[in-house]
Amino acid sequence: MEPSVLTGPSYIIWDITYACPLRCVHCYSESGRRPSRQLPFDDLLKIADALISLRPAQLAFSGGEPMSVPGLTLLAARVRAAGIETALYTSGWALTADAAWRLMDVFSEIHVSVDGADAATHDRIRGRAGSYARAMSALEALNREADLRYSAGQPPFRFGIDSVVMRGNIDGLERFCREVLPRFPMLHTVLFGAVVPSGLASRAGFARQELLSEEQVERLTGQSFRALLRGVAPSTVDVQTTGNRELQMHPDLIADGMVFPAMQVEPDGEVRAMPIYEGTVGNLLTEPAAELWRRSVERWSDPFVTSVLSGARTWPEWAEATRKIDEHFGDERVRARIAARPAYANPGLDG
Repeated sequence: MEPSVLTGPSYIIWDITYACPLRCVHCYSESGRRPSRQLPFDDLLKIADALISLRPAQLAFSGGEPMSVPGLTLLAARVRAAGIETALYTSGWALTADAAWRLMDVFSEIHVSVDGADAATHDRIRGRAGSYARAMSALEALNREADLRYSAGQPPFRFGIDSVVMRGNIDGLERFCREVLPRFPMLHTVLFGAVVPSGLASRAGFARQELLSEEQVERLTGQSFRALLRGVAPSTVDVQTTGNRELQMHPDLIADGMVFPAMQVEPDGEVRAMPIYEGTVGNLLTEPAAELWRRSVERWSDPFVTSVLSGARTWPEWAEATRKIDEHFGDERVRARIAARPAYANPGLDG
């Protein structure tokens, strides 16, 4: 393993709150369905400083909906002033025209989640009627502000779309590139990423109905399909696809150097040992960040982890491995939440 990985994470994902207006069918953090665990601002500043001490290349603010957190822009400004790139991952639900310019002042890049070429597809996945319209409005606000800044001689601002790909929407990606992307001339990138079996997406029913098949993952990540999408998208948009396999932290991938060197932080400062799995290694408010990273790296080679993940070759096997890891390393609170998860069925909308 490279020494740089051992000394600190390249990326940090800070799920700064579990509050969320949406009810996404695949939600990795079960946001909106559990207590927000959001800290007072003074404690958030302490966590920000702890994360700055690790000197990552980028710190991403996620959730839940990070825009629901008072003082978000102050935290992002503090991180960016330390010379660290900042990213915002948002549903766009509360991203108004007034908010766009303030966000662009403190974030290096902004990503809006959009999971379909139309409202019916997106709103079904996101579990809330009107969520597609809100995301489009957010992108329009970002596009206007990016255009104004570029016209004033400023460098192009990076804003993009993140799209979770599952069986229910994979056949609409070409239409997405043809119809949605041209609406935003200043759009920088779109990433189509296979849904991974984490959180609600690890449920057995979800795995059977919505995780991509091996053939679909190969199609999504293949050069010919990516070329097809790029061919119908505006030439100014960087179209990317990923199977997200590196998130699995499979021992064979780690041995080949395919490490995902990221730290994931929960809203109350708890640090997850591995980003998509339950189980924490300590809290940034009470222990040094570097020590928590050391414990995280140690977890990657834990005998239970390597044993369970070694046999996970297909996506359903990965989902089963996730459930085992979550049960093993999760505390009583986590196991109770897992036990209370509803079975996956055709979702409705929470209007």
